[in-house]
Amino acid sequence: MLGIVVQLIISWILLRVFYRESLGALGITPSKSRMSQLALGFIFTAILCTVIQLVDSALTNTDWTLNENLSVFGTINFFWWNVKSVVFEELIFRGALLYIIIRKWGARTGIILSAVVFGIYHWFSFGVLGNIVLMLVVFLMTSISGLVWAYAFDKTKSMMLPIGLHLGWNFVFNSVFSKGPFGNQILIPQTDKANQLTDVLSFFVQFLLPNLVVPALTFLYIKFILKKNAEEPL
Repeated sequence: MLGIVVQLIISWILLRVFYRESLGALGITPSKSRMSQLALGFIFTAILCTVIQLVDSALTNTDWTLNENLSVFGTINFFWWNVKSVVFEELIFRGALLYIIIRKWGARTGIILSAVVFGIYHWFSFGVLGNIVLMLVVFLMTSISGLVWAYAFDKTKSMMLPIGLHLGWNFVFNSVFSKGPFGNQILIPQTDKANQLTDVLSFFVQFLLPNLVVPALTFLYIKFILKKNAEEPL
């Protein structure tokens, strides 16, 4: 949490130095429309992630059981960890720096640069630096999502939608289906009867769906809500 506070302070300084703006320029001041973007973005990617995990489970014959040691406090703690990690990353990649770059060099440059740096960042966070194949895979996996989330920031002028989209996916993937760095959390996979996917199915379910189809659907979702907002009477 201290890291996020430091990020907010640095963000405020950067915004003041470059444009005499406050943190409000990042669209983080709560409002009805922004909280709606946050909540609906969370629900949208949470549903997509759930569907993909269930498809994967059906194809691999993987069953899931509820963690016997799960508690309300534990679930809240899992969620809070995802919130902190998502907000930390969003403040770096879809925060003050992206805002400044968009103002200086335009939205296209800012969005692309944000996505590229987001992909490179995950070489270090995933620990794949030095393995060229894994570096390429991780870059593609993360930079495409980063591209869409940066687009969401630019179009909504707020961090709320990118945070919601990012958090919905991460929470379901990391904590609900226990595929994050801390092992078993809410649901525990029963792998005694699990099957291995063929290379083609593995590529489709574990790479193509989450890393190309989901960002494409997310892009369409962003376009939809922008159109809907534009049609609403003032």
